[in-house]
Amino acid sequence: MKMKCIIVDDEPVARKILREFIEEIDYLDLVGQAENPLKAMSILNAQDVDIIFLDINMPKLNGIEFLRTSALKASIIMTTAYPDHAVEAFGLAVLDYLVKPIAFDRFLKACNRAKEIGKQASPVAAPPMRSDHFFIKCNNQIEKILYNDLVYAEAMMNYVMLYTVSKKMMVYVTIKSLEEQLPSDIFIKVHKSFIVNMNKVKSIEGNILDIGNEKITISQNLREKVIGEIVKDRMIKR
Repeated sequence: MKMKCIIVDDEPVARKILREFIEEIDYLDLVGQAENPLKAMSILNAQDVDIIFLDINMPKLNGIEFLRTSALKASIIMTTAYPDHAVEAFGLAVLDYLVKPIAFDRFLKACNRAKEIGKQASPVAAPPMRSDHFFIKCNNQIEKILYNDLVYAEAMMNYVMLYTVSKKMMVYVTIKSLEEQLPSDIFIKVHKSFIVNMNKVKSIEGNILDIGNEKITISQNLREKVIGEIVKDRMIKR
């Protein structure tokens, strides 16, 4: 079953690019386009829509104001040239936040996520229980580390320094290998040299994460993804 979607963007070129992206994805059905949120309402009032691709900077009513003033059932994927509104947008429960120019693979990832959310209404088998720990070799012995105890990891050439709540240890493993094996719903790569436990983040200010007793810089190219994963579905709304 196809997912109905609309584009809300005042720039013709931006609408054209999004339209071409949508045409490449077989489960999407573009049912309307609008230059601003006020015109989009006539489309939304006429039919149910699954996904809204929403710009921010538009005349009369911008995308953020539209989210604040409307009760929307559709998944919202922001498509904007302004990265600075990401935290505010996720606080309004958007599904994803794409910064122009948008790469097709990033667009596809956001749409796939919307598709998975749409499937959640169907009953599925309960996933198997996951362990709460992992083992790693350090100083000629095998150490058990609880996921909840690992605060962050830092790359050091061919080694990685693990910082837990009680100690630090140097292990012979690459940051890439560690990222692939740690659960992605708990840990996220925020910089080419750092993986952090999202549950340990105290605050985010600009590109700086306050985690444990350290300040860790988020890479500019990862900022959108990192803030989205840390904040999503957890921001208290007004």
